[in-house]
Amino acid sequence: MKQLEEISRNISSGELDVDQLASKLKQAKELVEFCKQKLQAVEADVNQILSADQQ
Repeated sequence: MKQLEEISRNISSGELDVDQLASKLKQAKELVEFCKQKLQAVEADVNQILSADQQ
């Protein structure tokens, strides 16, 4: 999250050149995908625990 916030500040500042902007956007996309995967894994774990508790 901290990295995404920093990237957002960098982009918002308007001080990045086109190459830096492209690099930061790519990095942000990779971080978002990583976070999505982590959230999906946690959701699956929670669902598994809840299913086990109901049985």
